[in-house]
Amino acid sequence: MNSIHKFKVEGIRGEEIDFARYKGKKIIVVNVASQCGYTPQYQQFQELYEEFKNRLVIVGFPCNDFGGQEPGTNDEIMEFCTTNYNVSFPMAAKAGIKRNTHPIYEWLTNKAMNGVQDSTVQWNFHKFLLDEKGQLVHSLSSGVSPFDDIIMGWVTAP
Repeated sequence: MNSIHKFKVEGIRGEEIDFARYKGKKIIVVNVASQCGYTPQYQQFQELYEEFKNRLVIVGFPCNDFGGQEPGTNDEIMEFCTTNYNVSFPMAAKAGIKRNTHPIYEWLTNKAMNGVQDSTVQWNFHKFLLDEKGQLVHSLSSGVSPFDDIIMGWVTAP
């Protein structure tokens, strides 16, 4: 099955994030970091989540693989996110992408697994957009703003 809905991952507070719960919603999976030039995108993601949470879920995956820009523990990362950006969207436990690749990232970046495309995550805040059926739709680089026309058009489309 070429759907992200088959995945369950550990949340940043030790809880389980079951992607099957997001059936019927669009999903953005994004690798995040607290000490990156793109870190202010947290604020934009939070605003996007608040405005569209009836149809969209964002899942952040903290990762230290790109420039060592997420050195903190899960608790430190969550404290940073809530204190600085009031993040309320789901956050996964710190995960590997380049090293010790998390299974969800193996699936997201491998066409043989996701059925759509091969992708390479080159930096923090790389975005994967998935439709209501959990199928990969877009892979967008770090520099693409959460408010970019591509994302906004996709989120607001019926």
